[in-house]
Amino acid sequence: MVHLDRASGAPILPVMRLIILTAAVLSLSVLSARADSCGDLIDSVVAETKATLVNRTIDFAEMSSIDGMTLTLACGDPSAVGVQFKGETPGDAYYGLFGRAGRIATGIGADLIEAAARRAREQAVVTRHSHADAATALVTCSVTNGSRGPMTGCAVVDKRDR
Repeated sequence: MVHLDRASGAPILPVMRLIILTAAVLSLSVLSARADSCGDLIDSVVAETKATLVNRTIDFAEMSSIDGMTLTLACGDPSAVGVQFKGETPGDAYYGLFGRAGRIATGIGADLIEAAARRAREQAVVTRHSHADAATALVTCSVTNGSRGPMTGCAVVDKRDR
């Protein structure tokens, strides 16, 4: 049974199918482009930090690095990257890793991100959580001492689009 548009006599069902099919194809291409851009970002962070990819979804990645440090990357607009350190006090390697990963995610200089992380972590030792500005990004750090021992976690996100 073919449904006709009463005014013009044109078949409605094939036109509707074409519209739905076109919308579906466009949606898939947008998802594919988003997935590809996230994959590119993940690849860039892995290359820059020499981290090992542990787990990945369409918009998130977990990586492991030297000295038991882990990285997390959330793709989006804006993207954010975090680095976690298990232990008493992170050394220069932690801040260097965080700065390099943050530069890839935000485009802001690694030295600015490193300096903001040092300030935020220093304050977080006293207040548990703290943040510091790094150009157009926000660096936030947390220091905890839970059942698994002490841990520092810092993240950076570009705040221009917030």
